[in-house]
This record gives sequence, structure tokens and C-alpha cells, in this order.
Amino acid sequence: MTSLAADLVLRSGKIATMDAQERFVQAMAARDGRIVALGSNGDIDPLIGPGTRVIDLDGRTAIPGIVDSHCHPDAYAARLASWELLSPDRIHSREALLARISQVADSGGADDWIAGYRLNENKSGGYPTLSEMDTASKGRPLFILRTDGHIGLANSRAFALLGIDETTQPPEFGQFDKDPQTGKLTGVVRETAAHLFLEKIHSGDTSETIADGLERVFAEWTRVGITSVYNSLTPSHAVAAYQLLKDQGRLGMRVGIIVSGRQDGLVESFARSGIRSGFGDDWVRVIGVEWCPDCSTSGRTAAYYEPYVGRKIEGEPDPNTGILLYELEDLKARALVAHRAGLQVMIEGVGDRGIDFALDAIEHCLKHHPVDDHRMRVEHCCYVTPEIEARIKRLGVIDSSATGFMYELGDAYAANRGQAAMARMWPHRSLIDAGIPAPGHSDAMIVKANPFLALWSMVNRRSDTGGDLDASQAVTPTEALRAYTWLGAYSGREEHLKGSLEIGKLADVAVLDRDYFSISFPLSSPYPAWRSPARRINPPMPRKPSHRRFWWTRRRMWSSRCRPTRTIRKSPNTLIVRRR
Repeated sequence: MTSLAADLVLRSGKIATMDAQERFVQAMAARDGRIVALGSNGDIDPLIGPGTRVIDLDGRTAIPGIVDSHCHPDAYAARLASWELLSPDRIHSREALLARISQVADSGGADDWIAGYRLNENKSGGYPTLSEMDTASKGRPLFILRTDGHIGLANSRAFALLGIDETTQPPEFGQFDKDPQTGKLTGVVRETAAHLFLEKIHSGDTSETIADGLERVFAEWTRVGITSVYNSLTPSHAVAAYQLLKDQGRLGMRVGIIVSGRQDGLVESFARSGIRSGFGDDWVRVIGVEWCPDCSTSGRTAAYYEPYVGRKIEGEPDPNTGILLYELEDLKARALVAHRAGLQVMIEGVGDRGIDFALDAIEHCLKHHPVDDHRMRVEHCCYVTPEIEARIKRLGVIDSSATGFMYELGDAYAANRGQAAMARMWPHRSLIDAGIPAPGHSDAMIVKANPFLALWSMVNRRSDTGGDLDASQAVTPTEALRAYTWLGAYSGREEHLKGSLEIGKLADVAVLDRDYFSISFPLSSPYPAWRSPARRINPPMPRKPSHRRFWWTRRRMWSSRCRPTRTIRKSPNTLIVRRR
């Protein structure tokens, strides 16, 4: 191969560069993992040498690899091996939930925990009672984490193992729900009270077990076109797991570390060490630090100024305006330490009161240490009123929008906040018009990682059931995709590397089986649920470092007849083909 020849050429396609001009090109060439040329077939063909790998796209559409700028692959990885997935596509009723618990209870020892995750009571028949859980679990300790990660369910054996009864005071910013009539525990535990059970169950996790799980997670997520993730609230053992995967040549995803403010002393240790945002390489990089003071709208714990509406959960406060998990002065002090140390600050805010709380801390940082291009982010940033939008604009904050919630959790948002609130829930039309950078993210495993579900909801303003999320905030398909490509990279200061297909940037590409840009919106069905088996052209992370990756992503409409993916592996440099 001559020195000017490309390693990889894609030709005869419709390649969406997602650059500032929103150009489309026919062909692209890459060398050493970087894009070296874009243009027509005629422009690119001279770069084909004897050793160039040439892929004929045959008219297919290619897009930049998806950047999911806020998700939890480490938490997903920790639960894959031994936790029960209880999402609505598996559990349709309370009876089905209890039957599954009973079935699992028969397969382990009397002292082994039964743990489940992603339960959505709004679609699975409501919460089971403490008595029902006790009966189904047959004496084994049981803990179920709601889909939002903020609320859990525990049985009597679990409470007993942790020494909790009706007289036990909950931890600060947590709650053990009690029957208002009897004062007895209901089994529902909120926020930091749920963390007690999580810490117990995850106490045996190691970097090695997390690393093994991450391989499985990333194999799943690359099938939907994701090539980069920013791991929210990353604890120290997950940082070690990523380093382990990278060292062993097993890392199949570009990873941004958002250091967890939940782990005592972790952010402070990063600040003292001199590590700043941007430290790392193209595979593993420190993006910033994060605190989570706000909670969950679908679980009725996120902080709003006005009370929740709709069906109350037994034991919840009345009136219920949600809770915040930090004292403001404490959060201000923590954030300022990180900001002064050069670490990008990210603070979760979901409801309007929670977003204002996050902005109060960010404004404090800017007052005491002004930085022009600070890129501090409010995470999830769901209910953005006009007043909050103006404040975000004034402070130069990134609205890191949990658009992934729209598809699976949109109905719960409308039920808990009222239909009128949807006009300012994930208001991307207004944010774009105001010039506010608003990347979208999944928050997976809270919901599915598939970005095309969120893209569909952003354009159609509908939930998975067809529920109305207010069409006044609808965006175009291109605007939606930009939130998951260039804006995602921008939110982590990586727009010079990824998020668009331009000369000098990483050659991370997803090729679709249909033209995303000519699909008729709104779609005739509110149930797109695109499944995306993938054909990976290059190995995930070669032991001899190389940054060349190319993803062939196919999107299919959901069907109950879909079969599990089969993987056929040949030698390290041949196709990895997944067939239905």
C-alpha cells in the first residue's frame, strides 16, 4: 500500500457528515482510524491501494456514530450476570412479577439475594405489597430496583438483614415508606434508603466482573449505532474496569468518564491529583464530574415547585413536590472545588425546582471562578420553563436532555405532571430556537439505549403507546440526530474528534438499512422500536493500538417474531456477522 493510500474506503453511499453545512457526500476514506478525504467516488477512488478495504454502500445512508452523552453501562454491567430484568417487555402484570420472583426463589439458597431491576409499575400492574413479596420470595431476601434507579422494593427478609424496622430512622435524603394508617413498612424505599440495599448487594462487585459485563453491554449497544458513551456517575471500580478492558484489548466502545460525586472523596481525589477534563486518549477519557441532587418524575420524587398530580403511591408525602438529595451550600462547595481544578461540572436537575437548584450551584462556581467556555451541564433537564430557559442561556449552560425518557416514560410524565406540562418537558424546539446546546441522551439502563426510539419521540412528540407529549416542541429528523452526534460530542469537549464526519476526525460511522433523512415523519405507527443487529467491520479494540472502527447498523421494525442474534466469529480481522 502506498503512503497516500487509505486503509478503508466507503463509496457509493449517502453519507451524512452532520457538519455545520449539513453536507452529504458519496464516499469517504480513512487512514489510521482518521478521516482523510470526503467527496464523490471520483474524488476518493485514487486513494484506493492494493491493501485498501473497500466497502460499497450500495446507496445506503451513513451517519456519524452515535454519542450517548449520559448513560450507565457500568451499572448495567454489574447487574447482567445475576439480576433479573423486569422491564415491561418481560413483565406485563403484577401477577407475572410475583410468578417470576417465585420461580427464581426456587433456584438458589435460602440466604441468596433475589435482585431485580427496571421494574415499571405503571406498565406492570403497580407495586406488589410487602406481604405479596414475602410470599413469592419464599424466605429469601428480595430487592427490586425501579426503572428510574431512585426507588426500590424490599421484602421483610431484606429489611431484617439490614436491621431495619418501623422504628428505624431513614438515612438523610431517604425514606422508608409506611402505611399511613398502621405505620407498618410498605416495602417501598426511596433514594438514599434504596442505596442501603444496593450497597449490600453490590458489595462483592470487582473490576473484573464489571469488565466482563461491560463487554456484553457494549456488544449490545453497538448494534444500535452507538460508538461513544459518557458513563454517568462512574465509581472508582468502574474506572478500573475500563482501564482493564483497554489494557487487555477488549474495549469495544469509546468511553468518557463522568466521575461520581456519590463516592466519598472520589471527586476530591481527582481534583487533588491534577487530573482535568480531557485527560486520557481516544478510547478512555475523563469528561467531568457529576452530582445527583434531583430524582425521578416517573417515580414521583423529582423536585418541582408545584405538587404532583395523578395517582398517589401509598406512603408518599402529601402534598408531594419531590425531594432534593443535597444541601445547597454543600453542593456549591463541592462543585466549586471541581470547577477550580479544571473538571467540567455536571449536576442533575429534572423538575423545575431541581434544575434551579443545579443552576444555583453552577452560578456560584461562575461567580467565584469565571470561565467563558465552561460547558457546565444540567443533566436530564426535563421541565424547562421559559424562565429557566432564559437562565440557562444567560449562564451558558448545556441542557443535557434526557430525551431517552420520552419514549418509555413519557406517559408517566404526563400522568404525574399533567398534560399541560408537556409543552415545556424536553422543549427542544424552543431550546434550538434560543441557541442553547441541548444534546440528547438515553440514561440507559434506566431505559433502553436504542437512540432511534428517542429520535422518533423527538420528531413525533409521542410516547411508546402513542401518548401525546405536545407537538409544539417537535424537531426535524436532522435536528434530532444532531443532538445524538455533534452536540453529544460538544457536551464532552470532543467535537474536534467525533460527532460529525470531517477530515481529521475519528472514522466512527454507522450505516443504516434505510434512509433516515427521507423517512416520512410522523411515522404511521407509534411503535418503531427499531432493533439493530450490527455487522462490525473491524475488531473492537486491537491489542496493537489502532483507532479504526466502522459500524454497519441495520434498523428493523420491532416484531415479536424476532429471534435472538447469533454471532459468527472468524479470525480477528474478518467480519463479525450477526444474523437473524
